[in-house]
Amino acid sequence: MRHATRLAFVGASVLLSGCLATQSQLKHSSDMQSMQLANERTARAAADSALAQQLGMVRGSVDSLRVDLDSMRTQFGAKIAMLEDGLHFAMPVNFAFNDATVRDQDQPALQRFARIAQAYYPGSKVTVEGFADPAGTQRYNLGLSQRRADAVKQYLVAQGMSADLLNTVGYGKTRLVTPGASHDEPGAELNRRAVFVIETAAQQSTVAMAPGDSVVPR
Repeated sequence: MRHATRLAFVGASVLLSGCLATQSQLKHSSDMQSMQLANERTARAAADSALAQQLGMVRGSVDSLRVDLDSMRTQFGAKIAMLEDGLHFAMPVNFAFNDATVRDQDQPALQRFARIAQAYYPGSKVTVEGFADPAGTQRYNLGLSQRRADAVKQYLVAQGMSADLLNTVGYGKTRLVTPGASHDEPGAELNRRAVFVIETAAQQSTVAMAPGDSVVPR
């Protein structure tokens, strides 16, 4: 009887030890999972911070920038890409034939661009590039495309952007989107355009790029 009692005690002790060991293992596993989740959150925060620095941002979050860039694509048909010299915006800012006036229908896109540039790229240089269709002489079109770039700059300054950070350049009838199209011919309006480059660090970014995005000939 004593022997049976001793065996029962030993068995209970073994079972109790096993339960305690299992509980200890479970707690250890739970602690390890919590630590892993905390490390993952820290890593994500560090990655977002590094990406923000790569994009040249001083304030604002990567997520909100992504939302704003996506809205530029869906609302205004913008093509956005990060290239070596900066973030390129090619969007429908076009001009009437032989004219350098910013059209009413293009003002909302320019207003959105100005807000994004000021919110995420304060202090960054922005170059406005103007273009013309192939009608007329090279010299005349260089001047016309420069006036178009200057008109866009003036509009952006009126939206609060610093004139000192805005550069303009006219490329005349080079880099045509629709070769040979001028006046009222199909696609000619695409040649009479302005595009934008925000000068940032030469970094590739998944935030700036979206499937199917490309910069039209500039």
